[in-house]
Amino acid sequence: MALGFSGAWIGNLTALEPYRPIFIAAALVAMALAWRRIYRVAAAEGCAPETACALPRANRIYRIVFWLVGVLVLLAIAFPFIVPFFY
Repeated sequence: MALGFSGAWIGNLTALEPYRPIFIAAALVAMALAWRRIYRVAAAEGCAPETACALPRANRIYRIVFWLVGVLVLLAIAFPFIVPFFY
């Protein structure tokens, strides 16, 4: 019941709507920096044997989580454009 009330309240929260472009820009900058860290920097400088980036399993998990978060960010950005199709 509390989840329903809080979900209804959050659904009507429009006070942050004017700041949406700033949040989108911050999310895209964070995704770009994460992509650079995961794909460019790790490959360019190589990893010391004692660091986490030297483990293939850790790299694979980083990349999977990165792309999952990327999909979530794209869904959050596209949400206002997709919602009218469900009404």
